[in-house]
Amino acid sequence: MLKAAGAAAGAGAVGIGAGVGTALPAAAAATTADGPFAHPGLLHTRTDLDRMAAKVTAGARPYTAGFAKLTANRHAQSGWRANPQATVYRGSGTPENYRILYNDIHAAYQNALRYHVSGEEAHADTAVAILNAWSGKLTALEGSADRFLAAGLYGYQFANAAELVRDHGDFELGRARELLLDVFHPLSDDFLTRHNNAVVTNYWPNWDLTAIACVLATGIFCDERAVVDRAVEYFKHGDGMGSVKHAIPVVHEDGLGEWVEAGRDQGHALLGVGLMGTVCEMAWNQGIDLYGYDDSRFLKGAQYVAKWSLGADVPYTANTRKKGAIGGWSGSETASDVAVADPAMTRPIWAMIANHYTKRRGLPASYLTRAAAKAAPEGGGGDYGPNSGGYDQLGFGTLAFTRDRAADPAVTPGTPGTAGSASTPSPSEQGSAATPGAAGEGGGVRPQGTVSASASPGAGRDLAATGSEEVVGWAAAAGVTAVAGGLLLLRRRGGAG
Repeated sequence: MLKAAGAAAGAGAVGIGAGVGTALPAAAAATTADGPFAHPGLLHTRTDLDRMAAKVTAGARPYTAGFAKLTANRHAQSGWRANPQATVYRGSGTPENYRILYNDIHAAYQNALRYHVSGEEAHADTAVAILNAWSGKLTALEGSADRFLAAGLYGYQFANAAELVRDHGDFELGRARELLLDVFHPLSDDFLTRHNNAVVTNYWPNWDLTAIACVLATGIFCDERAVVDRAVEYFKHGDGMGSVKHAIPVVHEDGLGEWVEAGRDQGHALLGVGLMGTVCEMAWNQGIDLYGYDDSRFLKGAQYVAKWSLGADVPYTANTRKKGAIGGWSGSETASDVAVADPAMTRPIWAMIANHYTKRRGLPASYLTRAAAKAAPEGGGGDYGPNSGGYDQLGFGTLAFTRDRAADPAVTPGTPGTAGSASTPSPSEQGSAATPGAAGEGGGVRPQGTVSASASPGAGRDLAATGSEEVVGWAAAAGVTAVAGGLLLLRRRGGAG
Protein backbone atom coordinates (compact mmCIF):
# COMPACT_ATOMS: atom_id res chain seq x y z
CA MET A 1 0.00 0.00 0.00
CA LEU A 2 2.78 2.41 0.91
CA LYS A 3 4.71 1.49 -2.21
CA ALA A 4 1.70 2.26 -4.38
CA ALA A 5 1.10 5.48 -2.48
CA GLY A 6 4.65 6.65 -3.01
CA ALA A 7 4.49 5.93 -6.73
CA ALA A 8 1.22 7.76 -7.11
CA ALA A 9 2.48 10.75 -5.15
CA GLY A 10 5.45 11.22 -7.42
CA ALA A 11 3.56 10.83 -10.65
CA GLY A 12 1.95 13.63 -12.60
CA ALA A 13 2.94 16.40 -10.26
CA VAL A 14 1.86 19.23 -12.51
CA GLY A 15 -0.52 19.34 -15.43
CA ILE A 16 0.35 21.75 -18.22
CA GLY A 17 -1.87 23.53 -20.68
CA ALA A 18 -4.62 26.01 -19.93
CA GLY A 19 -6.84 24.67 -22.67
CA VAL A 20 -7.21 21.17 -21.22
CA GLY A 21 -10.73 20.60 -19.99
CA THR A 22 -11.49 24.32 -20.09
CA ALA A 23 -14.99 25.06 -18.88
CA LEU A 24 -16.68 28.18 -17.57
CA PRO A 25 -19.89 28.55 -15.58
CA ALA A 26 -22.85 28.66 -17.94
CA ALA A 27 -24.28 31.87 -16.52
CA ALA A 28 -20.93 33.62 -16.53
CA ALA A 29 -19.99 32.45 -20.01
CA ALA A 30 -23.16 34.07 -21.29
CA THR A 31 -22.15 37.53 -20.12
CA THR A 32 -20.87 40.11 -22.55
CA ALA A 33 -18.25 42.77 -22.18
CA ASP A 34 -20.94 45.31 -21.33
CA GLY A 35 -23.54 43.03 -19.80
CA PRO A 36 -24.43 42.43 -16.17
CA PHE A 37 -22.47 40.19 -13.87
CA ALA A 38 -23.84 36.85 -12.71
CA HIS A 39 -25.28 36.85 -9.17
CA PRO A 40 -24.57 35.18 -6.89
CA GLY A 41 -21.17 35.12 -8.48
CA LEU A 42 -18.25 35.67 -6.14
CA LEU A 43 -16.88 32.53 -4.47
CA HIS A 44 -20.21 30.71 -4.89
CA THR A 45 -22.68 30.50 -7.76
CA ARG A 46 -26.32 29.46 -7.49
CA THR A 47 -25.37 26.02 -8.82
CA ASP A 48 -22.66 25.72 -6.17
CA LEU A 49 -25.12 26.53 -3.40
CA ASP A 50 -27.71 24.11 -4.76
CA ARG A 51 -25.07 21.37 -4.98
CA MET A 52 -24.05 21.85 -1.35
CA ALA A 53 -27.67 21.67 -0.16
CA ALA A 54 -28.47 18.58 -2.24
CA LYS A 55 -25.34 16.71 -1.18
CA VAL A 56 -25.83 17.42 2.52
CA THR A 57 -29.51 16.46 2.32
CA ALA A 58 -28.50 13.18 0.66
CA GLY A 59 -25.92 12.53 3.39
CA ALA A 60 -23.07 12.48 0.89
CA ARG A 61 -19.48 12.55 2.03
CA PRO A 62 -17.42 14.65 2.52
CA TYR A 63 -20.09 17.36 2.30
CA THR A 64 -21.67 16.20 5.55
CA ALA A 65 -18.32 16.44 7.33
CA GLY A 66 -17.79 19.91 5.90
CA PHE A 67 -21.26 21.01 6.98
CA ALA A 68 -20.66 19.63 10.46
CA LYS A 69 -17.58 21.84 10.71
CA LEU A 70 -19.73 24.81 9.76
CA THR A 71 -22.56 24.15 12.20
CA ALA A 72 -20.10 23.56 15.05
CA ASN A 73 -18.43 26.95 14.58
CA ARG A 74 -19.55 29.54 17.11
CA HIS A 75 -19.77 32.16 14.35
CA ALA A 76 -22.40 30.15 12.45
CA GLN A 77 -25.07 30.50 15.13
CA SER A 78 -28.22 32.54 14.57
CA GLY A 79 -27.82 34.16 17.98
CA TRP A 80 -24.76 36.16 16.89
CA ARG A 81 -25.15 39.88 17.38
CA ALA A 82 -23.12 42.50 15.54
CA ASN A 83 -20.99 45.14 17.22
CA PRO A 84 -20.46 47.74 14.46
CA GLN A 85 -17.87 50.50 14.80
CA ALA A 86 -17.73 53.86 13.05
CA THR A 87 -13.97 53.63 12.58
CA VAL A 88 -11.93 50.43 12.41
CA TYR A 89 -8.26 50.59 13.31
CA ARG A 90 -5.53 48.11 12.43
CA GLY A 91 -1.85 48.63 13.10
CA SER A 92 0.57 49.48 15.86
CA GLY A 93 0.08 52.79 17.62
CA THR A 94 -3.68 52.75 17.14
CA PRO A 95 -6.61 51.65 19.33
CA GLU A 96 -6.92 48.42 17.37
CA ASN A 97 -10.46 47.09 17.11
CA TYR A 98 -10.35 45.32 13.75
CA ARG A 99 -10.96 41.93 15.42
CA ILE A 100 -14.55 43.03 15.97
CA LEU A 101 -14.94 43.55 12.23
CA TYR A 102 -13.49 40.27 11.06
CA ASN A 103 -15.40 38.26 13.66
CA ASP A 104 -18.68 39.86 12.59
CA ILE A 105 -17.96 39.38 8.88
CA HIS A 106 -17.18 35.70 9.38
CA ALA A 107 -20.37 35.33 11.40
CA ALA A 108 -22.33 36.90 8.55
CA TYR A 109 -20.70 34.67 5.95
CA GLN A 110 -21.10 31.48 7.97
CA ASN A 111 -24.73 32.17 8.79
CA ALA A 112 -25.47 32.99 5.15
CA LEU A 113 -23.76 29.83 3.94
CA ARG A 114 -25.56 27.75 6.59
CA TYR A 115 -28.88 29.18 5.39
CA HIS A 116 -28.23 28.18 1.79
CA VAL A 117 -27.42 24.62 2.83
CA SER A 118 -30.09 24.07 5.49
CA GLY A 119 -32.81 26.47 4.40
CA GLU A 120 -33.17 27.83 7.93
CA GLU A 121 -34.33 31.42 7.57
CA ALA A 122 -33.03 32.47 10.98
CA HIS A 123 -29.47 32.21 9.69
CA ALA A 124 -30.21 34.41 6.68
CA ASP A 125 -31.82 36.96 8.97
CA THR A 126 -28.76 36.96 11.22
CA ALA A 127 -26.39 37.49 8.31
CA VAL A 128 -28.50 40.37 7.03
CA ALA A 129 -28.65 41.99 10.45
CA ILE A 130 -24.87 41.86 10.83
CA LEU A 131 -24.16 43.28 7.40
CA ASN A 132 -26.80 46.01 7.70
CA ALA A 133 -25.41 47.05 11.07
CA TRP A 134 -21.95 47.58 9.63
CA SER A 135 -23.07 49.29 6.42
CA GLY A 136 -25.08 51.67 8.58
CA LYS A 137 -22.17 52.69 10.79
CA LEU A 138 -18.68 52.05 9.38
CA THR A 139 -17.21 55.13 7.72
CA ALA A 140 -13.43 54.72 7.88
CA LEU A 141 -10.50 52.32 8.09
CA GLU A 142 -7.46 53.80 9.78
CA GLY A 143 -4.12 52.79 11.24
CA SER A 144 -0.61 52.04 10.08
CA ALA A 145 0.14 50.42 6.74
CA ASP A 146 -1.90 47.52 8.08
CA ARG A 147 -5.03 49.49 7.25
CA PHE A 148 -4.48 48.36 3.65
CA LEU A 149 -4.57 44.75 4.80
CA ALA A 150 -7.80 45.44 6.65
CA ALA A 151 -9.35 47.02 3.57
CA GLY A 152 -8.31 44.17 1.30
CA LEU A 153 -9.10 41.21 3.51
CA TYR A 154 -12.31 42.42 5.08
CA GLY A 155 -13.49 44.12 1.90
CA TYR A 156 -13.47 40.94 -0.17
CA GLN A 157 -14.95 39.01 2.74
CA PHE A 158 -17.75 41.51 3.34
CA ALA A 159 -18.62 41.38 -0.36
CA ASN A 160 -18.78 37.59 -0.31
CA ALA A 161 -21.03 37.50 2.74
CA ALA A 162 -23.27 40.18 1.25
CA GLU A 163 -23.45 38.40 -2.11
CA LEU A 164 -25.09 35.43 -0.40
CA VAL A 165 -28.00 37.52 0.92
CA ARG A 166 -28.22 40.24 -1.73
CA ASP A 167 -31.79 39.14 -2.63
CA HIS A 168 -33.04 39.04 0.96
CA GLY A 169 -35.96 41.42 1.42
CA ASP A 170 -34.41 43.16 4.43
CA PHE A 171 -30.89 43.49 3.08
CA GLU A 172 -29.73 47.06 2.50
CA LEU A 173 -28.09 46.44 -0.88
CA GLY A 174 -27.51 50.09 -1.66
CA ARG A 175 -25.76 50.73 1.64
CA ALA A 176 -23.56 47.66 1.16
CA ARG A 177 -22.49 48.97 -2.23
CA GLU A 178 -21.68 52.35 -0.74
CA LEU A 179 -19.61 50.79 2.03
CA LEU A 180 -17.55 48.79 -0.45
CA LEU A 181 -17.10 51.64 -2.92
CA ASP A 182 -16.49 54.39 -0.37
CA VAL A 183 -14.59 52.68 2.46
CA PHE A 184 -12.95 49.39 1.43
CA HIS A 185 -12.25 49.80 -2.29
CA PRO A 186 -10.52 53.22 -2.23
CA LEU A 187 -7.76 51.99 0.07
CA SER A 188 -7.21 48.81 -1.94
CA ASP A 189 -7.15 50.61 -5.27
CA ASP A 190 -4.81 53.24 -3.88
CA PHE A 191 -2.46 50.55 -2.62
CA LEU A 192 -2.23 49.00 -6.08
CA THR A 193 -1.49 52.47 -7.47
CA ARG A 194 0.94 53.91 -4.91
CA HIS A 195 1.88 51.10 -2.51
CA ASN A 196 1.69 53.39 0.51
CA ASN A 197 4.24 55.69 -1.19
CA ALA A 198 6.85 52.95 -0.98
CA VAL A 199 9.05 51.29 -3.57
CA VAL A 200 6.78 48.93 -5.49
CA THR A 201 8.68 45.84 -4.31
CA ASN A 202 8.69 46.95 -0.67
CA TYR A 203 5.64 44.79 0.03
CA TRP A 204 5.52 41.01 -0.37
CA PRO A 205 2.87 39.44 -2.68
CA ASN A 206 0.13 39.00 -0.06
CA TRP A 207 -0.25 42.78 0.28
CA ASP A 208 -1.09 43.19 -3.40
CA LEU A 209 -3.27 40.09 -3.38
CA THR A 210 -5.49 41.35 -0.56
CA ALA A 211 -6.01 44.52 -2.57
CA ILE A 212 -6.71 42.65 -5.84
CA ALA A 213 -9.25 40.46 -4.04
CA CYS A 214 -11.06 43.49 -2.64
CA VAL A 215 -11.09 45.39 -5.91
CA LEU A 216 -12.35 42.37 -7.86
CA ALA A 217 -15.03 41.47 -5.31
CA THR A 218 -16.20 45.10 -5.13
CA GLY A 219 -16.44 45.36 -8.90
CA ILE A 220 -18.49 42.20 -9.22
CA PHE A 221 -20.78 42.90 -6.27
CA CYS A 222 -21.38 46.48 -7.36
CA ASP A 223 -21.62 45.66 -11.09
CA GLU A 224 -18.73 47.97 -11.92
CA ARG A 225 -16.97 46.46 -14.92
CA ALA A 226 -14.15 48.98 -14.98
CA VAL A 227 -13.29 48.03 -11.40
CA VAL A 228 -13.23 44.33 -12.33
CA ASP A 229 -11.04 45.07 -15.35
CA ARG A 230 -8.63 46.94 -13.10
CA ALA A 231 -8.19 43.89 -10.85
CA VAL A 232 -7.78 41.49 -13.76
CA GLU A 233 -5.22 43.68 -15.47
CA TYR A 234 -3.19 44.01 -12.29
CA PHE A 235 -3.27 40.25 -11.71
CA LYS A 236 -1.78 39.77 -15.17
CA HIS A 237 0.57 42.72 -15.58
CA GLY A 238 0.83 44.66 -12.31
CA ASP A 239 4.18 46.09 -11.20
CA GLY A 240 3.90 44.86 -7.62
CA MET A 241 4.92 41.50 -6.23
CA GLY A 242 1.35 40.20 -6.15
CA SER A 243 0.86 40.00 -9.92
CA VAL A 244 1.12 36.40 -11.02
CA LYS A 245 4.48 36.60 -12.78
CA HIS A 246 6.10 38.39 -9.85
CA ALA A 247 4.58 36.12 -7.20
CA ILE A 248 5.72 33.09 -9.24
CA PRO A 249 8.86 34.40 -10.96
CA VAL A 250 10.50 31.07 -11.85
CA VAL A 251 9.01 27.94 -13.45
CA HIS A 252 11.26 24.89 -13.28
CA GLU A 253 11.62 22.07 -15.78
CA ASP A 254 9.61 19.74 -13.53
CA GLY A 255 6.64 22.09 -13.81
CA LEU A 256 6.81 23.58 -10.33
CA GLY A 257 6.67 27.35 -10.04
CA GLU A 258 8.55 29.05 -7.23
CA TRP A 259 6.36 31.04 -4.90
CA VAL A 260 8.61 33.97 -4.08
CA GLU A 261 7.25 34.42 -0.55
CA ALA A 262 8.40 30.89 0.33
CA GLY A 263 11.70 32.65 0.98
CA ARG A 264 10.00 34.60 3.76
CA ASP A 265 7.96 32.09 5.78
CA GLN A 266 5.32 29.42 5.37
CA GLY A 267 2.40 31.28 6.88
CA HIS A 268 2.59 34.19 4.47
CA ALA A 269 3.14 31.87 1.51
CA LEU A 270 -0.04 29.98 2.41
CA LEU A 271 -1.87 33.28 2.76
CA GLY A 272 -0.74 34.35 -0.69
CA VAL A 273 -1.75 31.10 -2.37
CA GLY A 274 -5.13 31.25 -0.66
CA LEU A 275 -5.68 34.81 -1.80
CA MET A 276 -4.64 34.11 -5.39
CA GLY A 277 -6.98 31.13 -5.44
CA THR A 278 -9.77 33.37 -4.15
CA VAL A 279 -9.13 35.88 -6.91
CA CYS A 280 -9.08 33.15 -9.55
CA GLU A 281 -12.32 31.57 -8.29
CA MET A 282 -14.25 34.85 -8.17
CA ALA A 283 -13.05 35.73 -11.66
CA TRP A 284 -13.87 32.24 -12.97
CA ASN A 285 -17.46 32.58 -11.80
CA GLN A 286 -17.76 35.62 -14.08
CA GLY A 287 -16.24 33.89 -17.12
CA ILE A 288 -12.72 35.21 -16.60
CA ASP A 289 -10.11 32.46 -16.55
CA LEU A 290 -7.20 33.52 -14.38
CA TYR A 291 -6.66 29.95 -13.22
CA GLY A 292 -5.45 29.08 -16.72
CA TYR A 293 -3.66 32.33 -17.44
CA ASP A 294 -0.07 32.11 -18.68
CA ASP A 295 -0.16 28.35 -19.19
CA SER A 296 -1.76 27.74 -15.77
CA ARG A 297 1.02 29.52 -13.94
CA PHE A 298 -0.95 29.59 -10.70
CA LEU A 299 -1.25 25.79 -10.77
CA LYS A 300 2.54 25.52 -10.86
CA GLY A 301 2.97 27.92 -7.96
CA ALA A 302 0.25 26.27 -5.86
CA GLN A 303 1.76 22.84 -6.48
CA TYR A 304 5.13 24.17 -5.33
CA VAL A 305 3.75 25.52 -2.06
CA ALA A 306 1.69 22.38 -1.46
CA LYS A 307 4.72 20.13 -1.97
CA TRP A 308 6.88 22.27 0.31
CA SER A 309 4.18 22.48 2.98
CA LEU A 310 3.83 18.71 2.97
CA GLY A 311 7.47 18.49 4.04
CA ALA A 312 9.19 17.80 0.73
CA ASP A 313 12.24 19.52 -0.70
CA VAL A 314 11.79 22.32 -3.27
CA PRO A 315 14.27 24.58 -5.04
CA TYR A 316 14.49 28.31 -4.46
CA THR A 317 16.23 30.98 -6.50
CA ALA A 318 17.70 33.77 -4.38
CA ASN A 319 15.52 36.85 -4.66
CA THR A 320 16.64 40.40 -3.95
CA ARG A 321 14.01 43.10 -3.73
CA LYS A 322 14.35 46.81 -3.27
CA LYS A 323 12.77 48.31 -0.17
CA GLY A 324 12.08 51.74 1.14
CA ALA A 325 9.98 54.84 0.86
CA ILE A 326 9.95 57.02 -2.21
CA GLY A 327 12.07 60.05 -1.34
CA GLY A 328 13.02 58.50 2.00
CA TRP A 329 15.05 55.59 3.32
CA SER A 330 16.03 52.85 0.91
CA GLY A 331 17.70 49.48 0.92
CA SER A 332 17.35 45.93 -0.28
CA GLU A 333 16.61 42.50 1.14
CA THR A 334 17.63 39.09 -0.16
CA ALA A 335 15.79 35.84 0.48
CA SER A 336 18.47 33.26 -0.23
CA ASP A 337 16.63 29.99 0.34
CA VAL A 338 13.22 28.53 1.01
CA ALA A 339 12.15 28.82 4.63
CA VAL A 340 11.51 25.90 6.94
CA ALA A 341 8.04 24.40 6.48
CA ASP A 342 6.04 22.71 9.18
CA PRO A 343 3.87 19.90 7.72
CA ALA A 344 1.46 20.40 10.61
CA MET A 345 0.64 23.95 9.50
CA THR A 346 -2.50 24.18 7.42
CA ARG A 347 -5.00 26.73 6.21
CA PRO A 348 -8.43 26.21 4.57
CA ILE A 349 -7.18 27.03 1.06
CA TRP A 350 -6.57 23.75 -0.75
CA ALA A 351 -10.00 22.27 -1.57
CA MET A 352 -10.96 25.13 -3.87
CA ILE A 353 -7.73 25.04 -5.86
CA ALA A 354 -7.41 21.25 -6.04
CA ASN A 355 -10.99 20.78 -7.17
CA HIS A 356 -10.65 23.37 -9.89
CA TYR A 357 -7.62 21.85 -11.52
CA THR A 358 -8.42 18.16 -11.03
CA LYS A 359 -12.22 18.20 -11.38
CA ARG A 360 -13.06 21.10 -13.68
CA ARG A 361 -9.93 20.83 -15.77
CA GLY A 362 -9.02 17.18 -15.38
CA LEU A 363 -5.36 17.96 -14.74
CA PRO A 364 -3.09 15.95 -12.44
CA ALA A 365 -2.09 17.81 -9.29
CA SER A 366 -0.96 15.29 -6.72
CA TYR A 367 0.51 17.77 -4.23
CA LEU A 368 -2.66 19.85 -4.23
CA THR A 369 -4.90 16.84 -3.69
CA ARG A 370 -2.71 15.56 -0.88
CA ALA A 371 -2.71 18.97 0.80
CA ALA A 372 -6.50 19.19 0.41
CA ALA A 373 -6.95 15.72 1.86
CA LYS A 374 -4.75 16.53 4.81
CA ALA A 375 -6.74 19.69 5.57
CA ALA A 376 -10.17 18.07 5.16
CA PRO A 377 -12.73 18.73 6.33
CA GLU A 378 -11.84 22.39 6.11
CA GLY A 379 -13.20 24.77 8.69
CA GLY A 380 -13.34 28.55 8.64
CA GLY A 381 -12.81 31.62 10.75
CA GLY A 382 -12.51 30.59 14.38
CA ASP A 383 -11.19 27.10 13.62
CA TYR A 384 -7.58 28.16 13.05
CA GLY A 385 -6.75 30.19 16.11
CA PRO A 386 -8.03 33.46 17.57
CA ASN A 387 -5.64 35.81 15.79
CA SER A 388 -6.19 37.55 12.48
CA GLY A 389 -4.30 34.91 10.49
CA GLY A 390 -7.02 32.42 11.35
CA TYR A 391 -9.55 34.66 9.63
CA ASP A 392 -7.70 35.50 6.40
CA GLN A 393 -9.74 32.95 4.42
CA LEU A 394 -13.48 32.34 4.59
CA GLY A 395 -12.84 28.59 4.46
CA PHE A 396 -15.21 25.59 4.45
CA GLY A 397 -13.81 24.44 1.12
CA THR A 398 -14.65 20.76 1.68
CA LEU A 399 -18.32 21.70 1.78
CA ALA A 400 -18.22 24.49 -0.78
CA PHE A 401 -15.81 23.35 -3.48
CA THR A 402 -15.86 19.56 -3.58
CA ARG A 403 -17.28 18.61 -6.94
CA ASP A 404 -17.74 15.64 -9.26
CA ARG A 405 -15.15 15.44 -11.96
CA ALA A 406 -16.32 16.39 -15.44
CA ALA A 407 -19.94 15.95 -14.42
CA ASP A 408 -20.57 19.10 -12.42
CA PRO A 409 -23.68 20.87 -13.78
CA ALA A 410 -22.13 24.20 -12.76
CA VAL A 411 -19.85 24.21 -15.77
CA THR A 412 -20.24 23.97 -19.52
CA PRO A 413 -17.58 24.06 -22.22
CA GLY A 414 -16.22 27.57 -22.51
CA THR A 415 -15.25 29.32 -25.70
CA PRO A 416 -11.90 31.10 -25.97
CA GLY A 417 -12.61 34.72 -26.49
CA THR A 418 -15.65 34.82 -24.23
CA ALA A 419 -15.80 38.21 -22.60
CA GLY A 420 -13.06 38.35 -20.05
CA SER A 421 -11.82 34.83 -20.77
CA ALA A 422 -8.11 34.26 -20.78
CA SER A 423 -8.19 30.50 -21.28
CA THR A 424 -6.05 30.74 -24.39
CA PRO A 425 -3.28 33.26 -23.78
CA SER A 426 -1.64 34.87 -26.74
CA PRO A 427 1.92 33.81 -27.54
CA SER A 428 3.22 37.05 -26.11
CA GLU A 429 1.47 36.33 -22.80
CA GLN A 430 2.64 32.76 -22.44
CA GLY A 431 5.72 31.91 -20.47
CA SER A 432 8.03 29.14 -21.54
CA ALA A 433 6.08 25.92 -21.03
CA ALA A 434 7.46 23.41 -18.63
CA THR A 435 7.62 19.80 -19.67
CA PRO A 436 4.87 17.67 -18.15
CA GLY A 437 6.17 14.91 -15.98
CA ALA A 438 6.83 13.68 -12.51
CA ALA A 439 8.35 15.90 -9.93
CA GLY A 440 10.34 14.11 -7.27
CA GLU A 441 8.92 13.75 -3.79
CA GLY A 442 12.22 13.87 -1.98
CA GLY A 443 11.81 14.04 1.74
CA GLY A 444 13.13 16.65 4.07
CA VAL A 445 13.09 20.42 4.09
CA ARG A 446 15.77 22.95 3.45
CA PRO A 447 17.27 25.00 6.24
CA GLN A 448 15.60 28.24 7.23
CA GLY A 449 15.80 30.75 4.40
CA THR A 450 18.43 33.36 5.07
CA VAL A 451 17.19 36.93 4.73
CA SER A 452 19.77 39.67 4.76
CA ALA A 453 18.92 43.35 4.74
CA SER A 454 21.30 46.04 3.57
CA ALA A 455 19.17 48.75 5.12
CA SER A 456 16.02 49.05 7.11
CA PRO A 457 13.70 51.85 8.15
CA GLY A 458 14.11 53.54 11.45
CA ALA A 459 11.63 53.24 14.22
CA GLY A 460 9.52 54.01 11.31
CA ARG A 461 -15.53 13.90 -1.23
CA ASP A 462 -17.90 13.10 -2.87
CA LEU A 463 -14.43 13.02 -4.25
CA ALA A 464 -15.05 11.38 -7.62
CA ALA A 465 -12.22 9.40 -9.19
CA THR A 466 -9.55 11.74 -10.44
CA GLY A 467 -7.12 9.32 -12.01
CA SER A 468 -4.42 7.15 -10.51
CA GLU A 469 -2.13 10.07 -9.82
CA GLU A 470 -4.70 11.48 -7.39
CA VAL A 471 -5.36 8.30 -5.40
CA VAL A 472 -3.15 9.27 -2.47
CA GLY A 473 -4.78 12.61 -1.82
CA TRP A 474 -8.40 11.68 -2.28
CA ALA A 475 -8.02 8.32 -0.54
CA ALA A 476 -6.74 10.14 2.51
CA ALA A 477 -9.74 12.45 2.40
CA ALA A 478 -11.97 9.39 2.44
CA GLY A 479 -10.38 8.27 5.69
CA VAL A 480 -7.53 5.98 4.64
CA THR A 481 -5.29 7.21 7.42
CA ALA A 482 -2.69 4.50 6.86
CA VAL A 483 -1.76 6.10 3.58
CA ALA A 484 -1.30 9.49 5.15
CA GLY A 485 0.74 8.00 7.95
CA GLY A 486 2.84 6.03 5.50
CA LEU A 487 3.64 9.12 3.48
CA LEU A 488 4.77 10.91 6.62
CA LEU A 489 7.00 7.94 7.43
CA LEU A 490 8.50 8.04 3.96
CA ARG A 491 9.29 11.72 4.33
CA ARG A 492 11.04 11.10 7.64
CA ARG A 493 13.16 8.41 6.12
CA GLY A 494 14.08 10.87 3.41
CA GLY A 495 15.52 13.25 5.98
CA ALA A 496 12.64 15.38 7.21
CA GLY A 497 13.22 16.84 10.64
